[in-house]
Amino acid sequence: MGLLGNELAFAQALTAQERESVMALGSRKGFPADAHLLTEGDRSSHVVIIIRGWVTVSVVTDRGATRLILGLRGPGELLGEMAALDPHPRSATVRALGAIEAQVISGDAFRRFLALHPRVSGLVIRQLTFRLRSADQERSALASLTVLQRLASRLIELSGAERAGPYTPSGAGPSSDPSASGPVVHLAQDELAATIGATREAVAKALRLLRTQHIVRTGNRMVEILDPALLALLADGHQE
Repeated sequence: MGLLGNELAFAQALTAQERESVMALGSRKGFPADAHLLTEGDRSSHVVIIIRGWVTVSVVTDRGATRLILGLRGPGELLGEMAALDPHPRSATVRALGAIEAQVISGDAFRRFLALHPRVSGLVIRQLTFRLRSADQERSALASLTVLQRLASRLIELSGAERAGPYTPSGAGPSSDPSASGPVVHLAQDELAATIGATREAVAKALRLLRTQHIVRTGNRMVEILDPALLALLADGHQE
């Protein structure tokens, strides 16, 4: 399972000259927390490059009542490129987790730039390929893993227990909670549920089990990892 891209972000993979040229195609815009940068089903074609902050990428499930979070994207990430390259509606919604800044570039300008810069076009194709492979892995996990396994895997990924440079929406580092001694994930239970395709009730039950075993500690929009090694065993399917 993978919610965070493990490849170099698009803007960071550009040369200094390419990055300057791409940014010059659009303008910087600020978005408040919970704002939609892109909306599923919309016919717009602009792309955005995240400059500061984090966003969620989500889709409506088949049942239509809930959303499934497909990814968390941060500084340097390119979003909306599919709608810029074909005439179909947006395939996902991009929502700001907190106040963010992004470069907004029209679809026409972006397409013209790619036509003149094949190396950058190749980076976009590589990004699309990586995200398709990641989506396939997520679908496989939904079909084959229990809620507890999926939650344990997600907590490990987001806490940075197996990553350098963990996800921190505030940018303050993995332990912005002063009382925390271990890695911390800053998401509410309903948001965690949306990242693994489960109900909030199922996630609450799994977290309750993890708390009773002293594997995690929970608080307001916070899950602290107390025992990363044991959490990793649970993610791999070992029963506690």
